[in-house]
Amino acid sequence: METKSINVIITGATGMVGEGVLHECLNDPRIAAITLLNRRSAGVVHPKVKEVLLNDLFAFTGNEPGLNDIDACFYCLGVTSIGKNEEEYAKLTYDLTLKIAKTLLHLNPKITFCYVTAKGTDNSEHGKTMWARVKGRTENELTKMGFRQFFTFRPFMLTPTKGLRNSHGFYKYISWLFPLGRLVYPEGFCTLKELALAMIQVGYKGYGKKIITPPDMVKLAK
Repeated sequence: METKSINVIITGATGMVGEGVLHECLNDPRIAAITLLNRRSAGVVHPKVKEVLLNDLFAFTGNEPGLNDIDACFYCLGVTSIGKNEEEYAKLTYDLTLKIAKTLLHLNPKITFCYVTAKGTDNSEHGKTMWARVKGRTENELTKMGFRQFFTFRPFMLTPTKGLRNSHGFYKYISWLFPLGRLVYPEGFCTLKELALAMIQVGYKGYGKKIITPPDMVKLAK
């Protein structure tokens, strides 16, 4: 059990999920310091935060400043599969994730790795849905990599955190669905705040399950 605040690195903080995770980390006393690994600045000025900016994340070497003494990685970087073939999607999802993960593990052998995927991820790697196969293959490789702890977060429908800049536009048109959806299908609905707080909790104290579903996120966020 952790007894002190922890240092984390967040990837994808300029996207909806990553921004939501960053927002909660800024306000949580369990988080001492936050390193952001991004292509462009998240535009956040805060005593906890420092940024590592690379135009091409494949150029990440581990020699960048601020990458040591990290306790947990909150990996929120992701791209849509729409308009991409499997090779293109795998390069940005599988290849890039493993490159960053291996580098961080080499620098921080006791790191906990929290990876955001999605409900429907296919660990068999042989299903019909391309993105699910690639995500499943990525999860499988991360599981074998040797992190102190590895967790995969599989949200389905997320209620965005109000006031943040990077919420997907379609959410404002379907937000009326969330109260009903949460009532009739709790396996699929949680808030972005609950996901973020759950990620902080497992990064701080661990959890008994490796695959974190929306009901787990609700439980862990309390």
